[in-house]
Amino acid sequence: MTAYTEPVMDCLFCKIIDGSIPSAKVYEDEECYAFADIHPQAPTHVLVVPRKHIASLGDATEEDRALLGHLLFTAAKIAKDKGLKGGYRTVFNTGDDGGQTVSHLHVHLMGGRSMTWPPG
Repeated sequence: MTAYTEPVMDCLFCKIIDGSIPSAKVYEDEECYAFADIHPQAPTHVLVVPRKHIASLGDATEEDRALLGHLLFTAAKIAKDKGLKGGYRTVFNTGDDGGQTVSHLHVHLMGGRSMTWPPG
């Protein structure tokens, strides 16, 4: 069963997923689409986005449990494919205070350099 739902027409990531806005595709399957971030914060910076429009992690429901796991599993697969053997960071920014700038849930996969803590 696919997690796809109708896109939200004013959503940037829904438009990227449906191809109306171009992106540098890294990976796709029935449940998610991954593409290079246009403002990378690391040598490798990929966004893993569910095809189902969910505004943020705070809006995910019990029904989305498997999809959330799939997004993280996909991020790990992409990290392996990209050769990020030294490690990488995965981040969900949630809400304004969490730094979320696009209201469509997404995982940031960043690697290719040493990460510091705390991040900001």
